[in-house]
Amino acid sequence: MPSNLNQCPGPWASPTLDRREWLRRAGGGFGMLAMASLLEREAKAGDAAIPSAVLEARRPATAKRCIFLYMTGGPSQMDLFDPKPALAKLDGQPLPPSFGKVRGQFLENDPLCLASKRKWGRYGESGMDMSDLVPNLHKHADDIALIRSCVADSVVHAPAMYQMMTGRVLTGFPSLGSWVTYGLGSESDDLPSYVVMTQPEGTPEGGAPCWGAGFLPAHHQGTLFRSGPAPIVNLKPSDGFDPSRRRRMLDLLKGMNERGLDPADDELSARMASYELAFRMQSAAPEAVDLSRESELTKSMYGLDNERTADFGARCLLARRLVERGVRFVQLYSGGGPVAVQWDAHDDVDANHEKMCGMTDQPVAALLTDLKSRGLLDETLVIWGGEFGRTPVRQGGGRGRDHNAAGFSMWMAGGGVKGGSIVGETDEVGLKAISERAHVNDLHATILHLMGIDHLKLTYLHGGRDERLTDVGGRVLTGLLA
Repeated sequence: MPSNLNQCPGPWASPTLDRREWLRRAGGGFGMLAMASLLEREAKAGDAAIPSAVLEARRPATAKRCIFLYMTGGPSQMDLFDPKPALAKLDGQPLPPSFGKVRGQFLENDPLCLASKRKWGRYGESGMDMSDLVPNLHKHADDIALIRSCVADSVVHAPAMYQMMTGRVLTGFPSLGSWVTYGLGSESDDLPSYVVMTQPEGTPEGGAPCWGAGFLPAHHQGTLFRSGPAPIVNLKPSDGFDPSRRRRMLDLLKGMNERGLDPADDELSARMASYELAFRMQSAAPEAVDLSRESELTKSMYGLDNERTADFGARCLLARRLVERGVRFVQLYSGGGPVAVQWDAHDDVDANHEKMCGMTDQPVAALLTDLKSRGLLDETLVIWGGEFGRTPVRQGGGRGRDHNAAGFSMWMAGGGVKGGSIVGETDEVGLKAISERAHVNDLHATILHLMGIDHLKLTYLHGGRDERLTDVGGRVLTGLLA
């Protein structure tokens, strides 16, 4: 560099250029260095490392990340989002044969119709029907896209959960979150790309296969966070333990493992990757999971000051903090462990749903409000639903409803969906989908589409077959797209 900067050609030339001005102009180059570093990192994980099927499957995305709010047990569509006045007229009577046979799991012969006792209203400019069970969600009617015609293949909890989360009613297949991270990779170096949060009472009936990686590389499985103030076990290093010493230990372990590493040994590779991630998380994760950093107003909005909503609210708030920091997929369960804390309303649908909605409605609405206020909702897909719905007939003569997979409701918000829209409908009693039938394969195809993946092209060769999340089905629900 010439000693006299004022004699330099181009933008440096200035008769009044002093040292401070030179540093200001030169400082712009550091931004380019940072960009070069990022581009180099992308290149290293670029075309040479990514399977061709993944590259070919990618398309323009409207959602960068996803939060799946899973209501374990099966919420009742005709008590939440799909009002059926005809049921009031049929209450206590046998279901007319014209509606066909009810396929439940525990129903006796000739069950009697059960009317909903809920109060209904139309909300938002869209006039979307919602019951009094979700009063906080009413103000988000124009943000959500409601699917009233969902269909699954099983009325048994575990197989239905496997299908909703993996596309199949059997275990051993990759979960939705695993397919998403396989197709898109991670946005964060220091946090898991796929996080799962269950209820403190216990994991849902389907258990770990609902977030497993199946035959995909093992590092795509979900990372389970615990409920409570310490979501990650052993996150804080032992006192007096030098990080540089741990770094050397991990490097030595990695070198020893790589000497005899069989390229087909996916589990060892995944374990090595998990050690590396755990090391990096010790610096980044404590801040990410520390809810005390949030304002009192925010914590109150999520219901952390109310015993009824505190647990689910804390997990919804943590989900927002995680996606804000680059976590690609968050799977958050309401319901698990004993039947008393699930949406499984066999005995009394009103008592059950009043309890479960009381625990979740405020936090769910707060999550949408919070994402929207931070400019994150447009690029974050939020999904709400369970493995199936409920029957329009009573079970055991009481006010309970059995499982129903022939027609139920789910909703999505943000991430490129058309807020205020309604897709499909069920018959007059809410038993079966009669228009724009949305099979689980279709839901998955739509989720992948919104996140920038063509479900037909995202495949993985396993057992001599190109497997995909949607198997041999699936269509994008275009009526949901903005």
